[in-house]
Amino acid sequence: MEYITLKNTDLRVSRFCMGGCPMGGYNWGKVQEDEFIGAIHKALDVGVNFFDTADTYGLGQSERTLAKGLGSRRNEVIIETKFGVRVGGGKTVYDNSPEYIEEALDSSLRRLNTDYIDIYLIHYRDGVTPIDDVVEKLTHLQEKGKIRYFGLSNIKKEDIDEFKPYKGLFVNCQDEFSLACRKNENDLRALQTELDLTPMTWGSLGQGILTGKYDRNSVFGNDDRRSLDIYVNFHGEKLLKNLEIVEVMKKIATKYEKPISAVAIRYILDFLPESVVLCGAKRPEQIIQNAEGTDWSLSCEDLNLLNEVSK
Repeated sequence: MEYITLKNTDLRVSRFCMGGCPMGGYNWGKVQEDEFIGAIHKALDVGVNFFDTADTYGLGQSERTLAKGLGSRRNEVIIETKFGVRVGGGKTVYDNSPEYIEEALDSSLRRLNTDYIDIYLIHYRDGVTPIDDVVEKLTHLQEKGKIRYFGLSNIKKEDIDEFKPYKGLFVNCQDEFSLACRKNENDLRALQTELDLTPMTWGSLGQGILTGKYDRNSVFGNDDRRSLDIYVNFHGEKLLKNLEIVEVMKKIATKYEKPISAVAIRYILDFLPESVVLCGAKRPEQIIQNAEGTDWSLSCEDLNLLNEVSK
């Protein structure tokens, strides 16, 4: 397993972070809690010490499952969770108000069965609350020992000026990036450079299309979000393009004797130096395959092949 120290922290984390969205259990097809817990245990076995979740994943279910899976080993790992998405009264809104931040944090602490969060992320900005008020509240919670550090999610390069006065306070920023979705690479690089943040990628396997398990005839049930057109990786011309990328990945995977998913992960780790890849998992065997994306490198030739086919 590869490790890096997150920017502006003393936290040494695995470059493969287990993502918690599937553990929410909502719209991920057939899922079972015992398999999620088995995946958490397998992650620990292979050296993963970084776990990402959010209060909105399954309306708290992801946090509860993570706590159950970690059990007495909580203090061996780095837990990252998020705030800013408020669900209630039949609607979902973004809320960064200081009052809601502490309310959301206390709820997450209860579900995670811990008295502190290692990294607390702004899931989405609400477009209303001044960042000064958000930082003031997060700093207060840090001083109280409820959180150790704080970070960002889904922030673009045009937002950088808002955060420049607080350079050195935020430690990381995550956004969607993969061989199937490269639209945010310039944002991630700009945030990394200008705000001195560690970039993290979600959707790193393109919701699964980059595992090589699917083809143009794959069909998903109504209980799987990938059946929806909004999950473009599995529909129309985008699907065909992704399958073209996968064909190149298969050849490279054979060359290195690695799973196809490991090639997708290795691409990100090599393309974005000092980054961390987020990957969700529903079963232990997926953790094993994904962990094989660490501790090796693609040749310049293979990296260029993947760059070209995924443009």
